[in-house]
Amino acid sequence: MSIWGKIIGAGAGFAVGGPLGALIGGLAGHAVDVMRGQTAEQAAGQPQVDGTKSIAFTMGVIVLGAKMAKADGRVTPDEVAAFKEVFRVPSDEMKNVGRVFNRARKDSGGFEPYARQLGGMFRDNPAVLEELLDGLFHIARADGRISDEEVNYLAAVAREFGFSETTWHRIREANMGPDQGDPYTILGVAHDAKDEDVKAAYRKLVRENHPDRLVAQGLPPEFIELANEKLATVNQAYEKIKKARSF
Repeated sequence: MSIWGKIIGAGAGFAVGGPLGALIGGLAGHAVDVMRGQTAEQAAGQPQVDGTKSIAFTMGVIVLGAKMAKADGRVTPDEVAAFKEVFRVPSDEMKNVGRVFNRARKDSGGFEPYARQLGGMFRDNPAVLEELLDGLFHIARADGRISDEEVNYLAAVAREFGFSETTWHRIREANMGPDQGDPYTILGVAHDAKDEDVKAAYRKLVRENHPDRLVAQGLPPEFIELANEKLATVNQAYEKIKKARSF
């Protein structure tokens, strides 16, 4: 079964816990009141079972994407198409994904509890959280532009994830595209950084964003295209700096 089918599988809500688990539990017919008694922090501290992080990541993309649509006030056909394309949702699973998306969008609560739970679950795997933000950026820019409301929303999600302003700027710049983003900001180094520091920053990003490493940390294989896009952007930024510096 693909990760999309598992998000509403029996027991998935209990495995994840917290607000994400409550959402899954409600859809699967589980006792939601069991989940409501748990805080995001408690859920993050529980031992993880096999696949729990992958399920949580997948739920995070859907729920935070739905909340972003609510913040922006509209869902365009391009954004829906981008979601299907990047995240490889099989046609027979679209109904499940749509149920979660609509439930999250209609939820009167904010995005903060969901983002906070994900930040806790992936505290030791920040590169996976970056991939989640990259996925939300991809959906946001599918209609040709990213609105100010969407940028503000994504910045707030990054804060809930525990990212510093420096890390947020690096993620945002990388999602402007290699032709528009500042290559130094994409690598997270100053313009006057030594060549050795630029090379070290590049090697660190490549190591942290290797697809195999990310999958081992909880990124579902269905999302591997995100990791490939991230590596391509990092490589292009590094090549631009190499060319400019002739090293």
